[in-house]
Amino acid sequence: MNIKSYSASESSLSFLLITFFLLASLTIYSQQLKVGAAMRNITPDPLIAVSGGVGIPKPASVKKGDLTVRAMVLEKAGERIAIVNIDNLGWPAALGNRTKALIKGIPPENIMIGATHTHSAPDAYAFPDETGKSSADLAYLDWCVTEMADAINEAIEGLEPAYLKIAVGEAKGKIAYNYYAPNLYDPRCGVIQALGTGGKNKDKPIVTLVNYAIHPEVIGNGQGILSPDLVGPLYDRIATKTQGMAIFMNGAQGGMVTADNRLDQNKEANDWEECIRIGNLLADEALRLLSDAKPQRNPQLFIQSQQVTFPIESEMMRSILNNSPLSLGTTEDGKISTTINLLNIGTAQILTIPGEALPNIGYFLKRKMPTDHPFLFGLTNDAFGYILTKEDYNSFKRYEYITKTSLGERTGEIMVTELLNLVKRSPEPDKTITPLSH
Repeated sequence: MNIKSYSASESSLSFLLITFFLLASLTIYSQQLKVGAAMRNITPDPLIAVSGGVGIPKPASVKKGDLTVRAMVLEKAGERIAIVNIDNLGWPAALGNRTKALIKGIPPENIMIGATHTHSAPDAYAFPDETGKSSADLAYLDWCVTEMADAINEAIEGLEPAYLKIAVGEAKGKIAYNYYAPNLYDPRCGVIQALGTGGKNKDKPIVTLVNYAIHPEVIGNGQGILSPDLVGPLYDRIATKTQGMAIFMNGAQGGMVTADNRLDQNKEANDWEECIRIGNLLADEALRLLSDAKPQRNPQLFIQSQQVTFPIESEMMRSILNNSPLSLGTTEDGKISTTINLLNIGTAQILTIPGEALPNIGYFLKRKMPTDHPFLFGLTNDAFGYILTKEDYNSFKRYEYITKTSLGERTGEIMVTELLNLVKRSPEPDKTITPLSH
């Protein structure tokens, strides 16, 4: 009798121990960071006209490199977010929201869609001409919407356990400068790399995110060339060196941080070879900065979003928003709303900007972020032209163009206030790095 009682108790204890360890294993697995990445080629065939800004797109008969859409998905403890970028001048929420509606498993507010800002891709705003008509290829934009969704869904399906390396530092060499004031730009480059933790992908890069403020307009839209500009070679260089995917998120590159393709005697290099030079250099610098980064085994993942509303003071911007066939979203009282995000990934803190913020705004935001690894994702969730402070708005002759192509005087002030409110309401990013155990 005692033996039977002991055996029964032992069986119960064994069952409880097995159950405990299974639940513990499931909890640990669910708490582990997972990362997935995927891309789609969105080069139109046959080629279509390309846009460098407001106005009628210009015909393209040649391509240099391919246009792509790229997605990076991160998941931890039930939180799942997507960072997406597309080779285009900008990507309005009117298109991004259609993609978000096709995604199951990620809340729409957790999907951040940015644009590389190449000036050699098809018009995504359907800019109206003087008569109110647009010559944008709406069928192409419809196709991009679904291709973007397919990339995000594939990245979700490919989620795997991962750890991170994160770095922020000065990218050296002839990469960018400010056309208006050569040294008034941010040379810092932010890099986030996800690496697999086990199996055949152990310690192999899954995806490398590069965050840098620059206008990819080496080629522009006046040469009849469709191209990802310098971002294409950057992608290729990182893929070759890491065997993983790359994704580029632009920064505070407004007014007028552009590619440093200057030559002697006031000339510029405007060809594909210059795109390769700058793209390769930026890729090499990003990987150099990452080379000394310590692995982050158990990084925090946090996201917060908020709607923000801007008054529209510019007649030109009001006309574009009201007359585009894409229904870009103005309200009856002459205002427009969009989403801003704060994202903590390990020691990195990221703020999204719905347009092209000037460098002084970028510097100020980074200075106020409680981390040594600040990131700004410009042209993300929307792209409402240039974003200036009220002090800069319409104050200099040099700023006439960027004033004209901004929503209004209060845009910068409103955006900065709301972003810093997000910072105050959010937990701080990781301060220390847990050593990676092997």
